[in-house]
Amino acid sequence: MSEQKHFFNAMTALGLLLALGMAAAAFILGVQAKHAVSSQQSITVKGLAEKPVKADRAQWTINIGVVAPTQAETLQAIDRERAVLENFLDQQGLDAGIRTVDVQTLGPHYEEEYVHDTPRQVQRGFEGYQNVHISTTDLSKIAAANQAILTLRADNHPITSQPPEFLVSNLEAVKMSLIADATKNARTRATEFVKQDGVKVGVMKSASQGAFYILPATGGEDSDNSYGGIYDKSTVDKIARVVVTVVYSIE
Repeated sequence: MSEQKHFFNAMTALGLLLALGMAAAAFILGVQAKHAVSSQQSITVKGLAEKPVKADRAQWTINIGVVAPTQAETLQAIDRERAVLENFLDQQGLDAGIRTVDVQTLGPHYEEEYVHDTPRQVQRGFEGYQNVHISTTDLSKIAAANQAILTLRADNHPITSQPPEFLVSNLEAVKMSLIADATKNARTRATEFVKQDGVKVGVMKSASQGAFYILPATGGEDSDNSYGGIYDKSTVDKIARVVVTVVYSIE
């Protein structure tokens, strides 16, 4: 009888221990499941930041193009026109120290003529070209010279120019400052989205940067995407803009 009583007591204790173990396991699994569900909940938002920037450097390319009967005469014509151009640039305050000159190039000059009503290309002398590049921080002189150069065309000088490019030299620093501001903006947006649901924005799970934009301050967009986005080079006053995409956990 005593052995049966000991056996009964042992089985009772074992049952209690098993019950406590199962309850503890259920509690732990419940907490883990709750954390797992919580970790899977997230919100994805975009953050935007922009600020005005001003160009501090200008680049300008001017083209000389001539046609003459012989190669020697073509080279001489280029030299004459370059002298005219250099005199013009000196008068505009754009001295030789900020100019670079490409090597002259020569090639055959073709004209179309008809033989028995059939068009064909016939060489008539040679073409010669030379480019002059200007790089300066004096933006006002470039803008003024770009308008004044039309007088050379009016005087029948074969000189043309490309639109000046107005550049921002510290783009990387501008970009870094905007990324920080855009990330702050993303958290603010995420907080605004979830505040009605009684949850909080948690840690950042991932982030990615979109394209970097340099836009005209007056609106509109330039098609040049040389900086991984849009880079307006036609205006002095610009707007720098960056967009980031951030994923936050929800607590």
